[in-house]
Amino acid sequence: MDAGFEAHLRVGEETVDERDAALLRAVASEGSLNAAASALGRSYSRAHARIGDLEDAAGPLVERRRGGTEGGGSRLTDEGRELLAEFDRLQAALAGTAATERLVLDGRVASREGDLATVETDAGTVRALGLTDADDVRVAFRSDAVTLHDPEHAPEGSETSARNRFRGEVVGVDRGDGTALVRIDVGADDPLAVRVTETSLDALGLEPGAAVVASFKATATRATAAPGAAEPDE
Repeated sequence: MDAGFEAHLRVGEETVDERDAALLRAVASEGSLNAAASALGRSYSRAHARIGDLEDAAGPLVERRRGGTEGGGSRLTDEGRELLAEFDRLQAALAGTAATERLVLDGRVASREGDLATVETDAGTVRALGLTDADDVRVAFRSDAVTLHDPEHAPEGSETSARNRFRGEVVGVDRGDGTALVRIDVGADDPLAVRVTETSLDALGLEPGAAVVASFKATATRATAAPGAAEPDE
């Protein structure tokens, strides 16, 4: 899987990565550690040593059977199957995060109030959690934090906790299986991409050229120092 990230699961003093998970999967599918190493193009001695390191940290992962009517071989223990399942759950969660698009805006802090910063950007004024004391910042938020509204029925900022709002125009719609990725020009260098259900797509009349209001909470928005920005002296 190439999603632009690598999952790493900490187990005791060891870190389980995709190579380790692949080795455990191969043991389960091939029925022996020797065959698993061969299938992955790895040496048996290194595969055996790696399983030993993981077992020192996580307990017995591979049950080795010698001879007998079943002809010997290896299989995963309950602990081995659970470790592999936990790694797969982590990888799936990271894949979901990596697939979520973000909009990043350059801006300048106009004011601060506690942890919140008011930032002026090309797309408009944004309130965000200030994670820096620099004045030149980058504001980022994920598309799954955005709610879309029909401009005629959009609540006023004082009526909702999602007080950040951009008015924009739909510039593209990519339909999928039950959902659609809607791209909206909000005046930034890149369009805002928001995934919605097909029901919402039809109810809001989201098609190229349609006007829309996008709202999102300050607490879902992060302001970090722009590249090269100087932090104020302590």
